[in-house]
Amino acid sequence: MNRSAQPAVLPGAVSAGRTHTPAVARWRTVLGVFKLRISVLIMATALGGLFIVPDGSVAPLQALVLALSVLLASASAGAFNQFVEADSDRLMARTRTRAFASGALPRSKGWLLAIVTLLVFAVSLAAVFVNLAAAGFVLLGALTYAGVYTLGLKRRTPWNIVIGGLAGSFAVLAGAAAVNPQIGPLAALLALVLFLWTPPHFWSLAIANEAQYAVAGVPMLPVVVGAARAARIVHASTLALVAVSLLPVFFGAGWIVLGGALVGGVHFLRKTHALVRQPDRRTAMAAFFASMVQLSALLAAVVIDAALR
Repeated sequence: MNRSAQPAVLPGAVSAGRTHTPAVARWRTVLGVFKLRISVLIMATALGGLFIVPDGSVAPLQALVLALSVLLASASAGAFNQFVEADSDRLMARTRTRAFASGALPRSKGWLLAIVTLLVFAVSLAAVFVNLAAAGFVLLGALTYAGVYTLGLKRRTPWNIVIGGLAGSFAVLAGAAAVNPQIGPLAALLALVLFLWTPPHFWSLAIANEAQYAVAGVPMLPVVVGAARAARIVHASTLALVAVSLLPVFFGAGWIVLGGALVGGVHFLRKTHALVRQPDRRTAMAAFFASMVQLSALLAAVVIDAALR
């Protein structure tokens, strides 16, 4: 066989050792706009809110629609964030390849209309097939991230992500409202856990990327107060997070929830303590990934506890 006759690989079509057709590469670019990994995490928190409601039930179709609604609303907010932040994303190594920042997709009115339409569709789904309370929380979550955090706070204060953390809390409340529009103490506590989880989760990542945020002119906490002080704040906020995550057991949650909170919380605290002792990129990323473990352990425990009720 003549080796020179083998087909050439199209430029830009190689990723992680695989080849992609231009159509597949295009779809990967489009999907990347919607921050689907974050959106799936937000959807999982909504399901956590759904499962933590005691003595409640929801039709499988409603649960599916609620999950889809939260996923699409979060995706629209993520796309809006990338649309607005394209200029500053170009200044950071970890974000400069995003579709709007790199120019792979145009920052056009058409894209902005598509993003808004997606949000309207997501909220309408929840309003029609679930209830108005759940739809309202879905909308509040998206508007908090897109409006309050992205437009209002991100470039104005190092505490931007604290208020931005309400986006995850509203997802929990949307899930709980799908079961019962009257929010009970367990759902409120899980929403508070999400509110307290977001700052140490994101500040850990910000410490790892402190120099990039400084170049982009974004006043993330470590840029303003330094990595060492930011690490101490991360550890203190993680202590508060873990303490609150233990409270549901006093309001009717099972021991499985307590176990998940302890296992994930201790792991997260170990990593933030190491971050305080040595605030560098390695320990910061370890704390960041530990935050994912902590939340995953807690949400998994909530689901298992509900299944065994």
